[in-house]
Amino acid sequence: MGALLDNITARVAVVGRDHCFLYANREALAFYGLPPEQVMGQHLSKVLGDTAYAGYLPWAERLFSGESLRWQGWVEYPTHGRRFLQETMVPFASDGRDVQAIIVFGRDHTELKLREEELAEQIGQLQASEALKAAIVDHALAALISTDGEGRIVEFNPAAEAMFGRLRADVMGRLVSEVIMPERYRSAHEAGIRRMENGGAPRVLGKRMEMHALRADGSEFPIEMVLWRTTVGGTGYYTASLVDVTERHSAAQQIERQRDALRQSEKLSAMGSLLAGVAHELNNPLAIVMGRASLLEEKCDDPALLADVQRIREAAERCGRIVRTFLNMARSKPATRENVSLNDLTRAAAEMLNYSYRSHGVEMRLQLADELPSVKADGDQVGQIVLNLLVNAQQALAACEGERRVLVETGVEARRENREPRVWLRVSDNGPGVPAELRGKLFEPFFTTKPEGIGTGLGLAMSRSLARDHGGDLTLEPTSHHGGASFRLNLPISGEPVHESAPVPLQATDAALQTRVLVVDDESEITELMRDILEAAGYEVATAESGEVALALLETARFDAIVSDLRMPDMDGATLWREVDQHHPRLSRRMLFVTGDTLSPGAREFLRKARCAGLDKPFSKGDLLAAVAKLVE
Repeated sequence: MGALLDNITARVAVVGRDHCFLYANREALAFYGLPPEQVMGQHLSKVLGDTAYAGYLPWAERLFSGESLRWQGWVEYPTHGRRFLQETMVPFASDGRDVQAIIVFGRDHTELKLREEELAEQIGQLQASEALKAAIVDHALAALISTDGEGRIVEFNPAAEAMFGRLRADVMGRLVSEVIMPERYRSAHEAGIRRMENGGAPRVLGKRMEMHALRADGSEFPIEMVLWRTTVGGTGYYTASLVDVTERHSAAQQIERQRDALRQSEKLSAMGSLLAGVAHELNNPLAIVMGRASLLEEKCDDPALLADVQRIREAAERCGRIVRTFLNMARSKPATRENVSLNDLTRAAAEMLNYSYRSHGVEMRLQLADELPSVKADGDQVGQIVLNLLVNAQQALAACEGERRVLVETGVEARRENREPRVWLRVSDNGPGVPAELRGKLFEPFFTTKPEGIGTGLGLAMSRSLARDHGGDLTLEPTSHHGGASFRLNLPISGEPVHESAPVPLQATDAALQTRVLVVDDESEITELMRDILEAAGYEVATAESGEVALALLETARFDAIVSDLRMPDMDGATLWREVDQHHPRLSRRMLFVTGDTLSPGAREFLRKARCAGLDKPFSKGDLLAAVAKLVE
């Protein structure tokens, strides 16, 4: 039996009731690193060390009472240092007597345990690395789409969901060509995938390409794409990084339109200078005609001859007014404000275009109010507005068949409380009118409904700007009695911008004190400005520097309205609106978006679809208070 115990690979030792070794086999002696004489009969503390002996003592009483124990763990030894052991301790008693000794069977699993821990650490690092990669993919601003060798989607990150309007769960396993590619690209894409999978040379990998992609609603939009191939476990995968370049394309088109408009403006400027010179030269002969006609009028006694002379003088005066009007518009001079007659400016513009109207078969009718008050304004600028409206009306009728009419009216607005009297002018035609989908764009710079080469898209935008500089406005009326377009110009008598009282009182009221507004903007100065304006009006205001912070505040507090920037990093206003609409639908109908990006088609389209109010930067105090008051009314 002793020979058997000495040759097994497990450690075997016997300990007596005095905690001294009675036996230790060869494996145990090798582990202790001591000869038999330094182990047999020696106390456990002397052989194992005080630390290991202290760990054994709590179990000794249980073992000698007849209980068997099994344990594993790390133990500190004086000869071998820290080791991981697995031991079974069995009490030994003969002939039913008390336990005389403890038999200890043990194995040293230190190397195995260390390897397990190393492997666990490597797995943990791998998991952390994978989690990091997943976090990068999930939070990437670019859309990332991965497919297998057959072109089936295996990854579709949140940016891709937002870009294409599709959920990840709905597209996994589907062919990427069917999900995001217009039909005209699909055959070429599938042929390229087959060629590369069969070992053919890649033609597009690593190259930056522009193409069109397909949203879930079927609309196409331009993207920039970079494609690369990755091999994992012998299997090839393709990943595409996609960026929506709609705004870039829009900006490029805008720049090109501006260049075209600039070239057109330069041509008009050169032509205007030439014609202004010709008109200036006409002043001398016109002065002679007018003067001589006046003298001749004084000398005429024949009533018939006098009537002829008067007609000559009136025609010459009319020519003089036309030349003066043209020269005033052609000259570059500082704006001046003086009392002018809107009726006189209208007549001058009408006289200037009278021949053009007649030659194009357009009837112009004037219905000008009697005793119209004078307006303190720059006559040249207001005359330019009237002229632009008359020119636009004539061009709108150019392609119309049948009778073509333009009606020009003036009048005085009924006096309103806290608002000074205003005069107005209306120019309406019986043409095709303005389509509903274009009415909101009509006053944008460089937007025009005219054929190429006819208009620059600046006339109405400039005219509205001039009207507002005078405290008035230029609008397209909802309907026209003549069936075409009707534009209305209104100007205050003083010619100064009118800051009308805002619908929300500036002093705090009980209603305002109960209204809580959340302001969201990544620009701290804008946030502070809006908070100061709203708090001064009695609102209770909280601010958030990002969409994420705003959503967190909405979970903890009640708000009656949200004022948010539309363009923000990380989470833009459109994404914030979708989150609010999903979790706080009542508030999604009380959101006001502040933006300086009003020329962006994407911004206009979002506000239209979300049915949210917009406020252009820069805005006045009254503009903000009026918009917020409308939200909470």
